[in-house]
Amino acid sequence: MIIQENYSLKNLNTFGIDSSAAYFVELSSIDEIREVLSDSKFTSISKLILGGGSNLLFTKNYDGIVLKNNLKGITLIKEDANFYYVKAAAGEIWHEFVMYCIKNNYAGLENLSLIPGNVGASPMQNIGAYGVEIKDVFYELEALNIEDKTIHVFNHAACKFGYRESAFKHEYKNQYIITSVTFKLLKQPVFNTSYGAIETELKAMHVTHKNIQAISNAVCNIRKSKLPNPKEIGNAGSFFKNPEVPNNKYQSLKNDFSEIVAYNLENGNVKLAAGWLIEQSGWKGKKIDDAGVHALQALVLVNYGNAKGKEILDLSQKIIDSVKNKFGVTLEREVNII
Repeated sequence: MIIQENYSLKNLNTFGIDSSAAYFVELSSIDEIREVLSDSKFTSISKLILGGGSNLLFTKNYDGIVLKNNLKGITLIKEDANFYYVKAAAGEIWHEFVMYCIKNNYAGLENLSLIPGNVGASPMQNIGAYGVEIKDVFYELEALNIEDKTIHVFNHAACKFGYRESAFKHEYKNQYIITSVTFKLLKQPVFNTSYGAIETELKAMHVTHKNIQAISNAVCNIRKSKLPNPKEIGNAGSFFKNPEVPNNKYQSLKNDFSEIVAYNLENGNVKLAAGWLIEQSGWKGKKIDDAGVHALQALVLVNYGNAKGKEILDLSQKIIDSVKNKFGVTLEREVNII
């Protein structure tokens, strides 16, 4: 374990923002995490837990210590008549974990294929795609308390999942380091293909009998066709959440904008497609210096080369103001601003 100073984070965030950390360390075991947290040099400075760096926007240098979570390991801890309970260390790469589960016929994660990032961030963000969220397959997680260095177990209820939300973004923020996540995966798959273009893609792939591998392939194809590869163009995927509005607000908007894209929610509210709102506000494909809005997906902000984090943040604020003025709807950023 080597603690480095003034460490560049450019290759550790998918936006490719050229930022640095006052201190940086890669941690491969819980003992190493405890050792760093117990070092008096770091007890009073800010700490940032870094996984895949796929949901961060650095707007300045980080003046604390960045802890890179490299915990590895996947274990089938138990099974019953209907489920496999699969435990993955927080440092596992998310897509590789999904592929591992598909290979072993553990069903439930196939719609979440090709999402960037690591396992540890998945419950924190309650990541989701194509009709599936982490809360649908989550069993429990283990997290180390930064203050007393003990491991705590959090069940589904304790995580307080919401849309791209969990208790770890609010009441538990900066108090815990997630070390592992256990998923409750199906022995008999239930195919979720009604969302987006999955059915259309399956037909294009000439799939006659659905299976989790085929659905994963379809999701990967769709994502590759719509979303830029962070290795080629810096981005963090969806930058904004899809806003939720009361039904009466939606009806009012539909009267004025008949083509508005929206989804009914179980609570009676309506979720609006943020990408559509942004596109209709004239931002799709727009570029300000090296900060821009992707030409194929308005929900994705991109770094075309040397954009500073502050420039991307400023662009996002212009978009928020524009959508607010046109639709009376306030977009919320999904990406964490550092």
